[in-house]
Amino acid sequence: MQATPTLYQPGILQPVPAVARYVLFSVAGQHEAPAVKEALKRLSPLANGSDVVLGVGPSLVAALGTEVPGLHEFPDFSREEVKVPSTPGQLWVWLRGDDLGDLLHVTRKAQRALAPVFAVRHVVDAFRHALGESGHGKDLTGYEDGTENPQGDAAVHAAFASGQGPGLDGSSFVAVQQWVHDLDAFEALGDEAANHHFGRHRDTNEELEDAPEWAHVKRTAQESFEPEAFVLRRSMPWMMSMQAGLQFVAFGRSFDAFEAQMRRMAGHDDGVVDAMFRISRPVNGAYFWCPPMRGGQLDLRQLGFD
Repeated sequence: MQATPTLYQPGILQPVPAVARYVLFSVAGQHEAPAVKEALKRLSPLANGSDVVLGVGPSLVAALGTEVPGLHEFPDFSREEVKVPSTPGQLWVWLRGDDLGDLLHVTRKAQRALAPVFAVRHVVDAFRHALGESGHGKDLTGYEDGTENPQGDAAVHAAFASGQGPGLDGSSFVAVQQWVHDLDAFEALGDEAANHHFGRHRDTNEELEDAPEWAHVKRTAQESFEPEAFVLRRSMPWMMSMQAGLQFVAFGRSFDAFEAQMRRMAGHDDGVVDAMFRISRPVNGAYFWCPPMRGGQLDLRQLGFD
């Protein structure tokens, strides 16, 4: 039984917006479960699942005295010279829109709804870059992002839980990482070397037949895993002053597909490290559970809400 459109937060399946904010909240001080629940109830009307997508971290689920099967903290994928930080979070809010100023005001509404129990811990402002005819934007390196995303029913199957019962069906597990690009190092590569790093031709987006085994496309080809490791990517470029990179976001019916890809990227499977680590590095990483919808509102039954 597949999840139906009425069950999941619709913003997850929609294309990336023109601009977005990724806001991480954490519990401020000592608050008991009832206070946390009341804060989330105040936020719930704002979190419509479309303009405002909500994710709950493992420690917050535990603080509420409940459990979500399959939800756990972001593992340590680091290996020798490859660093993949794990920075657990409690409450993740993805704000989607067309105007960054509007998103600031929505952020403030969320902040007021959650106060004084939650406080803003981290904010990333992101944007869609160089939208093409394919409907996908590009990473700041100029390569199209999201080319291999599943479509239609395959996207629903990859991104949302099903067959697990009320309160779980339609939910999604999301992996979130902020990658910082070394654009000087990337620009020093030259066109041919850059294409081999990604395994695609930057101008045509076609895969290279002679791409090396460490090319990003080779490392993360979703159909090459056993079982296949499909995720629904909703990543967006970000910048702050002269620092910039990619806010990587991948939704799945579980974390299995993402973990299979991340382990291979870091070289755990065969010692071959993804070339992406030569020009970019993750500075944080966290897992969240995105509750399903019920009657147009967040379905928080799994978290102990009525």
